[in-house]
Amino acid sequence: MTDQTQEAPAQEAPEQEEEVLEAQAEVEEAEPVEEAAAEPTGPQRSLEAPVNPNIPDIRPGDTVNVHAIVREGERERVQEFRGTVIRMRKGGNNANFTVRRTASHGIGVERTFLLRSPLLEKVDIIRRAKVRQAQLYYLRERAGKRARLKERREN
Repeated sequence: MTDQTQEAPAQEAPEQEEEVLEAQAEVEEAEPVEEAAAEPTGPQRSLEAPVNPNIPDIRPGDTVNVHAIVREGERERVQEFRGTVIRMRKGGNNANFTVRRTASHGIGVERTFLLRSPLLEKVDIIRRAKVRQAQLYYLRERAGKRARLKERREN
């Protein structure tokens, strides 16, 4: 009885192998499947925050005036933060930029803003600077005239 059960699967195995080989041949003959588009669809798309239309194309080195909405208890007011953009970070909803300014007595203050945040009322570009780096962290060690950047003039 054990001999019969062992022989039966051995006879079916070549038939199964033939079916598998036929299935693989059909898959190879089929046209290649197009890859999905880069745009997220379905539930992922609904999680993307809308782009804030009040933010222009800013780059590191730009001197900007950021108008941010600040909530203090039940009150809301607009707070301006003027400084130099020292970095830009991409990343969809997490995209942000950091602005550095010098407060009183030479103390530097940095503030990071989300690009897609609805709490940014508007961003004004005051001047553009000529820079050769993407992150301007070296400005942290500089103060006064050494922290100045050359202005980029566009004709």
